[in-house]
Amino acid sequence: MNYRHAFHAANFADCMKHALVHAIVAALARKATPFRVLDTHAGIGLYDLQSEAARRTGEWRDGIGLLEAIQDGPLMPWLTLVRGFPRGTYPGSPALVRAMLRPGDHLALCELHPEDAATLRAAFRGDPQVSVHRRDAYEAVAALTPFPERRGLVLLDPPFEAEGEFGRLSAAMAQLGRRFRPAVQAAWYPIKHRAPVRGFTDALAASGLRDVVACELWLREPTDPTRLNGCGLAVVNPPYGFAETARSLLAALQARFYDERGGGWAVTEIVPE
Repeated sequence: MNYRHAFHAANFADCMKHALVHAIVAALARKATPFRVLDTHAGIGLYDLQSEAARRTGEWRDGIGLLEAIQDGPLMPWLTLVRGFPRGTYPGSPALVRAMLRPGDHLALCELHPEDAATLRAAFRGDPQVSVHRRDAYEAVAALTPFPERRGLVLLDPPFEAEGEFGRLSAAMAQLGRRFRPAVQAAWYPIKHRAPVRGFTDALAASGLRDVVACELWLREPTDPTRLNGCGLAVVNPPYGFAETARSLLAALQARFYDERGGGWAVTEIVPE
């Protein structure tokens, strides 16, 4: 509960996650029927990149800061939305998804940190399409699913500050798959070194979930467990064509975030349909 995303907003991991989440939500919106998004670790929604927290780390400069000159290509649908927010700010997943909702769609946001939850609640006060909950993310997965709409996205984005987070995440995804089979699930995870990631994907493969892909981007070979060398997004029930879209997005991001020390990307099938 001590984690504050403002220190890391708009870094390379945020850009990777949000470009992919944008593609998922855009795919959901292609069908006329309403959908819902549950964001289990929502943060504050919109981040000021000139805030004390953002200035202290400067992580955004090696993230969204490296994408400012892009004017075409596969990243443009997401970047166009990002650039529609006030200059010097960066939309986290709550602001990003809210901007993509149609009338009848809904967004549920969970945040446990008391100050961040209060900021989030104030940001969406009076918005009938957004509900804000100060509650534990994993408890919320059980309490707030299945959705009344019977379709939508559950975004799981834990801070990975506590030991055993990979295990809690895979267990929550398996539980959600049993409770709400049609849901698209997107779970972010860090890549510091490979062993914990292999354990996580092995757990997903053994969980009974079907149709799971892992989208990964790394800046350097993940051999130093003290550094965030890359990150991944495990997607359950990806929309039609998502894997191809993910490949184009990750390739475009890696070209901008290139690190000669072994950076790369991959989209891997963990469990077939």
